[in-house]
Amino acid sequence: MVREGIVLGHKISEKGIELDRAKVDVMLQLPVPKTVKDIRSFLGHAGFYRRFIKDFSKIARPLTRLLCKETDFEFDEECHKSWTLLKDALQVHRL
Repeated sequence: MVREGIVLGHKISEKGIELDRAKVDVMLQLPVPKTVKDIRSFLGHAGFYRRFIKDFSKIARPLTRLLCKETDFEFDEECHKSWTLLKDALQVHRL
């Protein structure tokens, strides 16, 4: 019988559902977003693991505001803090 495996991007083992380290490593390597497309990509990948990040939507709110059509893209300090917190939360669960 298989002891662990990857199913739909999640590692399933005797411990339960875990993050796929390879995917998280790729997300941790991403540079600071410079466009709306970069933000959308990062939030899409991070959102896949939102179940592991407490208050994901509250933390990601500054980034999701940048996705609004009426908003000018301005990656300010609040956005940078949000981006860093999400990456840190993923790294903690990766270990």
